[in-house]
Amino acid sequence: MIRLEVNLNTCQSRPRREFIAADPYLLGMGERRFAIIGHRAVNDGTLPLNDLAGAGGRMDVLVRAINTALFLSHGIRDDSHITLHLMGGPGPPRRIWFEGSRLEGVHADERAIAGQIAKVLREPTPPVGRLEEVWTGLWHSGGDISTTIAEWRREEVTLVRLDADAPPLWVEGGSPPDGEDVDTRFGFFLSDDRSFTTEEIVTMDAAMPARSLGEQWIQGHSAIAVVHHLLDTGLPLDLGDRSSGAEPAR
Repeated sequence: MIRLEVNLNTCQSRPRREFIAADPYLLGMGERRFAIIGHRAVNDGTLPLNDLAGAGGRMDVLVRAINTALFLSHGIRDDSHITLHLMGGPGPPRRIWFEGSRLEGVHADERAIAGQIAKVLREPTPPVGRLEEVWTGLWHSGGDISTTIAEWRREEVTLVRLDADAPPLWVEGGSPPDGEDVDTRFGFFLSDDRSFTTEEIVTMDAAMPARSLGEQWIQGHSAIAVVHHLLDTGLPLDLGDRSSGAEPAR
């Protein structure tokens, strides 16, 4: 939303952007979480804001993912979270969690988002198992995807690894359920501009199915947008074991 802010001393006005939490009745199925791995992303010290793609370790990819995961045209999604996994050193692996339902002080501008990450990187990395809130709705902790998987499984989140070579995420020919109250928590795992490592795939495949958003490998922020569309429209998802005849998630 754009409003005019008037300076009473000069009588001049300038636009001021306000981000308003999205109306939950306009959103679709349940809470959605995204976990993205930054294989080369800087995790300690100084983040070079003028070189996110180079010296920042493709931090630009993660920033675009944050933007798509959290922001609507005129608001913040309060049903969406995203956790960055910064694996590029020079410190130990660090996770940064943007909690959409409580987030304050972050705007839909890539440089501004990167600036908030830079502030977090100046803080010591907390030990694995301890989540520290840097400011409202922005947390950080040590750990990697195995830590996130364990935490989300304890919270009974339905986990999915996104992979273009896997079966489709949605049910072909499926239609949105009528009047059904869905409170499922979904957690989607995706990578930066590099593929998941073999070790990462083994870790994830032991805990979740792999599903595809199409035959083409699309960029991470585009994948997040597709997931939002599927969940907002309430299309049934195929997350069961195909050999077991399990029912699709609705």
